Amino acid sequence: MADRTVALFITCLTDHFYPRVGVAVVKVLEKLGWRVDFPREQTCCGQPFFNNGLELDAARLARRFIEIFEPYERIVTPSGSCCAVVRHHFPEVLERDGPWLDRARRVGARTFEFLEFLEKTAGFNPAAWRLPEPRKLTYHYTCHLRTLGIRDEPARFLKSIGNVDFVPLSKTEQCCGFGGTFALKLPHISGAMVEDKVQNIRDTGAGTTICNDAGCSMNIAGMCRRAGVDTRVVHAAELIAEAMGLPLGSLEEGA
Repeated sequence: MADRTVALFITCLTDHFYPRVGVAVVKVLEKLGWRVDFPREQTCCGQPFFNNGLELDAARLARRFIEIFEPYERIVTPSGSCCAVVRHHFPEVLERDGPWLDRARRVGARTFEFLEFLEKTAGFNPAAWRLPEPRKLTYHYTCHLRTLGIRDEPARFLKSIGNVDFVPLSKTEQCCGFGGTFALKLPHISGAMVEDKVQNIRDTGAGTTICNDAGCSMNIAGMCRRAGVDTRVVHAAELIAEAMGLPLGSLEEGA
């Protein structure tokens, strides 16, 4: 029998601010017949160091990640940005270290963003499931998913779920303004960007906004509250778990 084990890379922000997302990922994968391991030694992938040009520190965390996750043939994460770091930026920070570079490439090739894994590896059919009642939703295209070569696939995926009334978001290529430490270093620019993004969400009239990166979710949900935009920002894993009838308990829903 083929091995159906995946390792969950939860990421820092998801772990601390969106625990429901982690629960949803695990329950959906288990419902589809996958065994989910959670390596407790895992830490940050080093994205904040990489984004700030601290490549030696980023390389140190990249090596740690590789050592922890290398035994697994499949690694799944709910974060497109952290997946992009593992797949594309680990080889960059380890490019002068031959043995580690090869290991980084192997681990990167085994690391998938959640929806990417469902579509490309798990063989998940979204049309087989439906929400308990009709729901108007829109979808935020996070920047790092484009780094992974993922563009319209998640939107098409979500449209196929029963009872979904999908409303496309305008300016899909536009960043929400989070950008990691960008939001801290250039708050006025970041704030203007997220205001524009939230206005686009308001224009859809969608009561649910799907966002598959915790940083973007925090930024967008916070501005929605401040601007009085009545939409619930959730991860696709939460929506799919609901469509599959999987309870997520009473964990906080995040920022």
